[in-house]
Amino acid sequence: MSEDQNSTDKEVDGVTERHNARMARKKEVVDKKIEAAKRDAGVLLITCGNGKGKSSSAFGMAARALGHGMKVGVVQFIKGAIATGEENFFRRFPDEISFHVMGEGYTWETQNRERDVKNAEIAWDKAKELLSDPKVGLIVLDELNIALKYKYLDVQRVIEDLQARPAMQHVVITGRGAPPELIAVADTVTEMQPIKHAFAAGIAAQAGVEW
Repeated sequence: MSEDQNSTDKEVDGVTERHNARMARKKEVVDKKIEAAKRDAGVLLITCGNGKGKSSSAFGMAARALGHGMKVGVVQFIKGAIATGEENFFRRFPDEISFHVMGEGYTWETQNRERDVKNAEIAWDKAKELLSDPKVGLIVLDELNIALKYKYLDVQRVIEDLQARPAMQHVVITGRGAPPELIAVADTVTEMQPIKHAFAAGIAAQAGVEW
């Protein structure tokens, strides 16, 4: 073996040893966190921010829940002017998922606050039905943050209804502008931030990507 080859082998061995030691320390930390997390509970999740992926994440959770044999409920606020890929897909499973599209389109298109408020109220009534049903394991409240941001619904009333739900029911809420009161009571909050977006480069919204 040449001197250069011997040096390279030692360098590789050193990298491997450091990596293994680092992973061993990380495993110890993660194992302690897992050991400490013993409580089962329904969780309230929020996906917010200006970046893409809020609803996509929520519907990914819906698919995951169905995979575990859970019943799923969906109420879409604001959306409704066009059929979405998620609606077309999930309506194939009427026995497993209850899908309710309750809006009439983006607020800058509807331009009718009174009507938007009325639609939001009707949508929340449907959400409350799902929130009172212990057989529904996961509820997606898509774009609820928008309805709260524009004060179509009272945030304290929404929080009270969410907190009164069955103990093991999970809820995921999407939309920009999540109110701080809602964030304060949530268990998990993820903020999506844009780095680049095709629309800014003049690429139209694409089926299967944006809706």
